[in-house]
Amino acid sequence: MTFDEAQGYVVLATLIAPLAAMLILFFVPGEQKTAVRYISLFFATLMLGASVYIFVAYQFEGPAFSVEGHGIQMEFKRAWVENTAFLGPGGITLRLGVDGISALLVLLTGVVAFAGTLVSWKLDYRTKDFFLLFWMLVAGVYGTFFSLDLFFWFFFYELAVVPLYLLIGVWGSTRKEYGAMKLTLMLVGGSALVWIGIFAVFNEAGLGTFDMPTLWAAGANGTLSPEFQKTFFPFMVIGCGVLAALWPLHTWSPDGHMSAPTAVSMVHAGVLMKLGAFGIIRLGIQLMPDGADYWMPALMVLGTVGAVYGAVAALTQRDFKLISGYSSVSHMGYVLMGLATMNSIGITGAVLQMFSHGVMTALVFLLIGALYDQAHTRDLKDFGGIGKVMPMWVVFYSIAGLANVGLPALSGFTAEFHIFVGTFKTYPLFGGLAIFAAALAAAYMLRMFAIVFFGPFNPRWSSLKDMTPHEYMAGALLIGSMVVMGVWWAPFTDRVAATVTLLPGMTS
Repeated sequence: MTFDEAQGYVVLATLIAPLAAMLILFFVPGEQKTAVRYISLFFATLMLGASVYIFVAYQFEGPAFSVEGHGIQMEFKRAWVENTAFLGPGGITLRLGVDGISALLVLLTGVVAFAGTLVSWKLDYRTKDFFLLFWMLVAGVYGTFFSLDLFFWFFFYELAVVPLYLLIGVWGSTRKEYGAMKLTLMLVGGSALVWIGIFAVFNEAGLGTFDMPTLWAAGANGTLSPEFQKTFFPFMVIGCGVLAALWPLHTWSPDGHMSAPTAVSMVHAGVLMKLGAFGIIRLGIQLMPDGADYWMPALMVLGTVGAVYGAVAALTQRDFKLISGYSSVSHMGYVLMGLATMNSIGITGAVLQMFSHGVMTALVFLLIGALYDQAHTRDLKDFGGIGKVMPMWVVFYSIAGLANVGLPALSGFTAEFHIFVGTFKTYPLFGGLAIFAAALAAAYMLRMFAIVFFGPFNPRWSSLKDMTPHEYMAGALLIGSMVVMGVWWAPFTDRVAATVTLLPGMTS
């Protein structure tokens, strides 16, 4: 076995880990909640370690970085269905691998899943069932980032979405049935568009394969005609854009965030929404470059509206989770703007923003959950001066808020700097609107700080306690990720930018 083949098995093992956790938990009696927690923590630790390894081991220069291979490394490939009446030798394969973009998102998944496991340590209601569904969701996320076959890509994409209905509907709060149903219906509707687009591509290419690099080449060499690409590019981008909170199809997101339990909110906002933006890269820019050239100005408009609208909506909310939900819509608007620039620095910034927003918003939802578990309310007006009883909670939230507004030395600045530069290079007016949205972000964060952290102390909250040890550990991991990206850009930008330059139609 060569070294490259061994790395392919690392990728396969990372994908299998959450499935193995599910299999083992299935045979553990539900009343043994401590065993369920430790088994989940063991596998979460394995996944975190493997995710860090995959990110660090990815080579963005030298012989291992192949332009012809789209920068894909650590491949694992096994045939599944081939040589049938409709499928050629390529057929359907379990083909896994990473490029610089997916390597960063795999790292994000490992970090947030580990933090979510720690935060769920105190979960006492149907703990086994919760973790079974939680690991199914994580397996779907890993599979989507790893898959290089359209059939399996869509399979794992759906696998990540399916458990959300039960995770929110059973373990959620407030309007959980409404939030779970609305989220499920809208995401399934978006998936239907993607499924139509996938079969249209398979039929138009006429190659008898779902292999993504083969189909990317078909899109670049004209096998997928420019007219076809212009027609079906919106199917892919709108379908994936629903999960990426594309305005005006974003309305499921704040309701879903508001209703979800803490760990699910963390993975949902921190990782799951990134699948949609990742799909726009894989199924849009890489698969249909002519369609991207034609439609990206429209995506720039929708992304900018989402960025400004989300910030304005967050400024008017009183519920902690709704503020964060609309803030996520705004920040995902930045991601879509970066993708729409079609230049290397803008798209690099979009991918960095996926990571930055992922760890930042996971920390925010962790802290909201820690407060809600004690106070049983998320209304800003009910609080005041809680820095006196929860000082470390306030410190952690302040760091998350400062990353949200793009403070230098934190990850938000790294990502937004690239997006703003890329946007100004192609669409200066929209770049100005993005800066305006960032100013609004500072306004709603400072408004919340003033109402909740400072001012007269409400004696109703004298019994509040600071964060638990597990919440400290999870929060410290997320803050560490934000600081590392904010201070030491190179490991992140080098890997992402090297892959972005290989995307079709890129300008400098």
